[in-house]
Amino acid sequence: MALRQPDGLLAIGGDLAPQRLLNAYRHGIFPWFSEGQPILWWSPDPRTVFRTDGVRLSSRFRRSLRHSDWRIRADTRFADVIAACASVPRPGQDGTWITAGMQAAYVELHRLGHAHSVEVFDGDRLVGGIYGVAIGRMFFGESMFSGESGGSKVALAALAWRLREWGWPLIDAQVENEHLLGLGADSWPRGRFLRAVVEQAALPEAPGPWTARFGTLLARALAGSRPTV
Repeated sequence: MALRQPDGLLAIGGDLAPQRLLNAYRHGIFPWFSEGQPILWWSPDPRTVFRTDGVRLSSRFRRSLRHSDWRIRADTRFADVIAACASVPRPGQDGTWITAGMQAAYVELHRLGHAHSVEVFDGDRLVGGIYGVAIGRMFFGESMFSGESGGSKVALAALAWRLREWGWPLIDAQVENEHLLGLGADSWPRGRFLRAVVEQAALPEAPGPWTARFGTLLARALAGSRPTV
């Protein structure tokens, strides 16, 4: 029933309560709206998806990581990651869709163990990150940011690395853009995506923080050296 124009608009209204958000994600639906708009719910066709074994970093970028001291962790700075995603300027983007209400809703999902962040550190300084929602063995990516060049790429690649190790095959990336396609994203017909969501979301995975499970990943691992400490 989603509209073709604008692509994927399915519903208007409701709220951002945890159970409504989780129910939406289980059905391949996500909220996306700007300040002053009602809550808009989307299920676009096609859907942009990363295979966790399909994130691509350029050879030049991987070479630059060989001498990197960056370290990647999970769920230690969730509120800071979502705030950075909302505030870091992006080319061609005026303002943010990550409103204060959206931030509060996902911080609550994080408190309940359903939303997670992957964080890139240079020493104690946060230089990149990504956050999203996990249901079963399906990860729904929401947004990522770079505080330094390449920070978001490292966060995405590290997330994909760990999810692949855990047997999670997919990361939802929602809406296509050139940056995501350049990192290896695919466009799937909505029906194929929804079938995958039903299958993966039904697999048993208990909610809760990922900090210990994720551990610490070295950014230089993404260039092929030893991954963990």
